[in-house]
Amino acid sequence: MNKKLLLPILVLSLLAFVLAACGGQSSAPSAPKEVDLAAETQVVPVEGGSYTDVSAAGLASMLENKDFPLINVHIPYAGEIDGTDEFIPFDQIGPNLDKLPADKDAQIVIYCRSGGMSGVTARELVKLGYSNVWNLDGGMNGWQAAGYELMQK
Repeated sequence: MNKKLLLPILVLSLLAFVLAACGGQSSAPSAPKEVDLAAETQVVPVEGGSYTDVSAAGLASMLENKDFPLINVHIPYAGEIDGTDEFIPFDQIGPNLDKLPADKDAQIVIYCRSGGMSGVTARELVKLGYSNVWNLDGGMNGWQAAGYELMQK
């Protein structure tokens, strides 16, 4: 083979390879990822029934078409997820039932900083007869670890 042609062929081959590798990338934002909510949840049996733990990705998907109250039960205040409807301290849930849906079958989603306080709240709500309680697994820490942002007042 002619040595004068070898260098241009190698350069063109390398350029073609680089363009092919980069050609699939787009700078346009991608469509929101479809989330299988069943894969992002886990039923937690407790005295009197159960509640559902939902992952950060699952909650983010649910918030796209929000039709439930989102309640922050963490004390002291440490931020909140956009779309939060109420702040009710976890140890004051009983005296604040008027801030929750009257229909005890209505979905309620609660969260705290790490999941501990909201877990206590979820168990308490189930004992009080609420049948559709959801808890953010990992709380705000899990939310941030999954790449979502918190708001501050």
